[in-house]
Amino acid sequence: MGSQSSGSKWVAGLLIVAILVVVGIFIFREKQARDAVTAPAFSTAPAASASSTTVHDAPLVQHPIDPVSGSTAALPALDQSDDDVLAGLMALTSDGALKTLLRPEAIVSRMVSTIDALPKQSVGMNVVPLRTPTGRFQVVSDDGNFVASKKNVERYATYMYVADRMNAKAAAAWYKRNYPLFQQAYRDLGTNGYFNDRLIEVIDHLLAAPEPKGNQQLLPEKVGYVYANQTLEQLSVGQKFMIRIGPENEAKLKAKLRALREEIVADKAAMPTGE
Repeated sequence: MGSQSSGSKWVAGLLIVAILVVVGIFIFREKQARDAVTAPAFSTAPAASASSTTVHDAPLVQHPIDPVSGSTAALPALDQSDDDVLAGLMALTSDGALKTLLRPEAIVSRMVSTIDALPKQSVGMNVVPLRTPTGRFQVVSDDGNFVASKKNVERYATYMYVADRMNAKAAAAWYKRNYPLFQQAYRDLGTNGYFNDRLIEVIDHLLAAPEPKGNQQLLPEKVGYVYANQTLEQLSVGQKFMIRIGPENEAKLKAKLRALREEIVADKAAMPTGE
C-alpha cells in the first residue's frame, strides 16, 4: 500500500458497477509504488458498434443475459456513448455525488477494464473511471508497529456514499438493457469471453474476501507500505481493498454485492425449462 490516492437510466447504469469501480479507485494508487512497469496509455480509439456485436454466442456461457430484458431502442456505438452517460449525470437534480467523482472519457470501457482487473495483482491507474481521493494514505503507531489510521475512512466517504445509494434492482435492469456496450468493451480487451460471466466471477471473488480482526501491521517500503502478513499481502487488489476499508464498510459492500448479484442472475432463475 502506498500514497492514495432514477433520474436517468444511464445514471442507474453507472451505479451497477459503482461498488466495483470504487474498489479500483482505492487500490490503484496504493499499488503504483510497487508496480514495476507503467501501464500503456488508455486507448479511446473508436470501437465497433455495440449494436453489431453478437453477445450471446460465447462458448460455455454460465450466466446469460435474457434478450427479453434488452431494450428495443438502438444503443450508441461504444466509442460514442460518453455523451449519453454525461447527459444522464447532468439530469441529476438532487444529488451530484457521482458526477463529482467520474472521469468523463471512455466510461464504460474503463468500468469493464477495472472490473476485469480486480481478481489480479494490479490494476492500471489509467483505466479507473473515477477520480482518486484527495490527500495521502495515513498510518499511526500501535505498540511500535505501523497500522492504518482510522482517518483514512474520511477520504473514502463520498465513494461509500455513492455505493450505499445503489438500487440493485434498477441498476441490474439498466445493465441488462445496455449489455452490448459492456460486452463490446470486454471484447476490446482481447477476450472472447462473456462479460456477464466475468462480472459474476468478480463479485463472487470479492464476497470471498477474508475478514481479519483487529489492526493489521504494515511494513514501510521505499514508497508506501505493505502488509506484514504475507497471506494478506498476496491477495488480489480487489480482496485487499475489501479488508482495507474495515469490517463495517466491508460488510456493507458485501451486502450490496449480494443484492446486485441476485438481481443480475434473476432472469436465469426465472427462465422456464420448457414449454
